[in-house]
Amino acid sequence: MDRNTVLPRSIRYLIAVAEHGGFTRAAEALFVSQPTLSQQIKQLEQLLDAQLLDRTGRTVRLTTAGEVYVHHARRALGELDAGKRAIHDLENLTNGSLLLATTPITDYLAAPLIEDFIVRYPGITVRMLVMPQHEISDTLAEGRADLGIAFSNALSPMENFDMVDCHTLSIESLGLIVGSVHSLAASDEPLSKRMLERQPLILLSPDYALRRHIDLHCLKQGITLNVAMETASLSVIMEIVRAGHLATILPDVIASIQPSLKALALLPELPLHAVSLICRRGQHKSAACRTFGESATKWSQTHRPRNPALRLQPCDPAELVQSDHHAHRSAAHRSRHRRRRVARWRRR
Repeated sequence: MDRNTVLPRSIRYLIAVAEHGGFTRAAEALFVSQPTLSQQIKQLEQLLDAQLLDRTGRTVRLTTAGEVYVHHARRALGELDAGKRAIHDLENLTNGSLLLATTPITDYLAAPLIEDFIVRYPGITVRMLVMPQHEISDTLAEGRADLGIAFSNALSPMENFDMVDCHTLSIESLGLIVGSVHSLAASDEPLSKRMLERQPLILLSPDYALRRHIDLHCLKQGITLNVAMETASLSVIMEIVRAGHLATILPDVIASIQPSLKALALLPELPLHAVSLICRRGQHKSAACRTFGESATKWSQTHRPRNPALRLQPCDPAELVQSDHHAHRSAAHRSRHRRRRVARWRRR
């Protein structure tokens, strides 16, 4: 340690001597020996090159220099104590902040989780940054966000796999979402790809991962979508679909929790997608980060009963392969179930 460093202990010793008017009573109050107390204060005076105590009278008093120094020293000790209390508050979740990076889709799906966290921990301020998914990893790597909520193909690795730890929250199927006034609103039949091609659509712009997955699927299946409008706003998509003749492609769950919307199955069906909580690999996690992850675990188990096999687990390389293997098996099983249901419909 630098010999020129002033320790809080030396300052506390000086203040105690000034308050008790002598070394003996100060040493008793501090539970240290008088020689140790005297030595510490002499070292402090040498370091500051100033006499802080007047030792000539019956009682020990602060010199003018000592009074000036103690005035500032008390403020410094107050800040140190405040810092200690702030750390305690952070660890006890009575204060602090959490910065989340989300996409428009995951922002919408995770809203109940975030609301639940805010209700449980009102002292934590939650800020959200909504952005295209490919920007989330960079945002986490640069420390501009604590956690990200991503949306990816459930049967393929997440982008920037080597940079992030990933925690699966739920697996969602995708479908054609229509409003109550749409011509297909009364239908319960899956749409063939040719029927899909005839539907005017409003979709997220190609900057977003979900749109890229949709485009890749259509390219592989030889489907040419009729895209009438593109936007970066999910709320705009929802309002236009609800009000007019345009349809969109989104997770089925969005239709299930929105009034006047309906999800229709597609043939061939689109790949299942996972909603995942991600963080920068190896980062220090604050108490708010850790607690949000724990809350997400409980929330996903409580609010996603159709995927009971999914669990929120840390994803170092070995564990990620294992946890994703189970998640993919669950996703594949669900996909096979849907194909059998569609096959039964065709035979009718």
